[in-house]
Amino acid sequence: MNRSVFRCLGLLPIVFLSACVNLGPDFETPEAPVADDWMEAEQAGVNYQAADDPEWWKVFNDPVLDRLIDTARSQNLSLRSAGLRVLQANAQLGIATGRKFPQVQQITGSGSNINLSENANDNISLLENNFALYNLDFGLSWEVDFWGRFRRMVESESALLQAEMAGYNAMMVSLSAEVAHAYVLLRTLQERIALAEQNVTVQARTHKIADVKNRNGQVTELDVQQALTILNRTRATIPPLQTSLNQVRNALSLLLGILPQELGAVLDESGTMPAPPAEIAVGMPQDLIRRRPDIRRAEWMLAAQSAQIGVAVTELYPHFNIGGSIGVATTDINGKSAGDMFDSDSISSFLFGGFTWNVFNYGTLKNNIRFQDARFQELLVDYQNLVLSAQAEVNDAIFAYLQAHAQARHLTESVAAAERSVELSLIQYREGSADFNQVLSTLTQQTEQQDALTATNGTIAADLVTVYKVLGGGWDVGAERSIEDYLSEQDKQELRSRTKYWRNTLAE
Repeated sequence: MNRSVFRCLGLLPIVFLSACVNLGPDFETPEAPVADDWMEAEQAGVNYQAADDPEWWKVFNDPVLDRLIDTARSQNLSLRSAGLRVLQANAQLGIATGRKFPQVQQITGSGSNINLSENANDNISLLENNFALYNLDFGLSWEVDFWGRFRRMVESESALLQAEMAGYNAMMVSLSAEVAHAYVLLRTLQERIALAEQNVTVQARTHKIADVKNRNGQVTELDVQQALTILNRTRATIPPLQTSLNQVRNALSLLLGILPQELGAVLDESGTMPAPPAEIAVGMPQDLIRRRPDIRRAEWMLAAQSAQIGVAVTELYPHFNIGGSIGVATTDINGKSAGDMFDSDSISSFLFGGFTWNVFNYGTLKNNIRFQDARFQELLVDYQNLVLSAQAEVNDAIFAYLQAHAQARHLTESVAAAERSVELSLIQYREGSADFNQVLSTLTQQTEQQDALTATNGTIAADLVTVYKVLGGGWDVGAERSIEDYLSEQDKQELRSRTKYWRNTLAE
């Protein structure tokens, strides 16, 4: 046994050298084209200081919106699923890390009672026809990570874990924006319905005026029917708006992870449309790579794939293994018994060292390296395209936001003129100095312009939400989070209740 131990000590240099070799490329942060400034850099209302507020929706100063987003971030089912993917990636990292260390092949134990025939006893010269045999064996093997295969696997799984974390953050960004968009649309529809109902009231009074004048013989029935036409046309715009409002409520409840019937508990139906601030902070294009979690996720996916190239390269080289087993065995013959199991004379051992080398599979192995490298290049191109697309999205969002402001200014003046026109036309119609066509024209223009202004104000708020979304707002860039922080309390409780193996991972 001692001679076997000394022979295997000759493998120790391989063990020590195994910490020195890492085959394959080492990952470096990729370069991507980034502009020096946004296209709308000189426009008023835009501040180009860094926009690092993770709770950007609070610029609207709307407590209802704050409450809705808080609810969605704690209960949204898609976000909970993303958190569980983080947990899975962490477990995969643990599996990869465990492969770096010696592996227990098996622990076996047995106890046997053997009763031989007389003929068998004579043939093998045993002293006893009936005896017991007891043994216990412990086996261990270790593939020495000489070429860095397991280290590359750990590197890849670690990067995939970071990618899943970034994916969770990207979903948080998207979720916050979707809730805010739905809320803005809901408030916009509510205001459009309220305006339509106000115009129905005005047009009903106009219809009454035309009816009175007709009864008095001052106008023909034509004026009455025309007034009734425009009145019912305005009434007809309300049901589609109500349908859209109901759909938005249902979509919002889905984002919150609740039933539509429960939405009233978190939504104040009497609220108003969120008002954007006078100036917004958007930072600079260079900030995008740091702030947008989808870009960070793409970078981590590149890092994971880079390590996979190294894993593929190691398959070209031999795999070194050391290991062995140790066991104890005894019988109840010649005065021995099961109690002698752990005496020194009962110990047996086996030690080995060796290697395997796939020398006849180089065509397959080299093609796998080519595949992994081509996959890395694909992800690199996708990463560069994502950075370009992100900058285009920000430029589009800022431009749309500023143009919606300009549109609203013109529509505000148009609405004021339309409302004054209605007032004047009704006065002239009562006095008989204007025909009813002028009244109908001004009423139609007022309804259209008021609705357009309300819709545009909603567009301004929605465009601002889009600006913050494409800037990557909605998560804390500098925050350090544990794996538990990515899980909802409900999921943690269910995991702990189903199996005991979360006790050291998910704290109570």
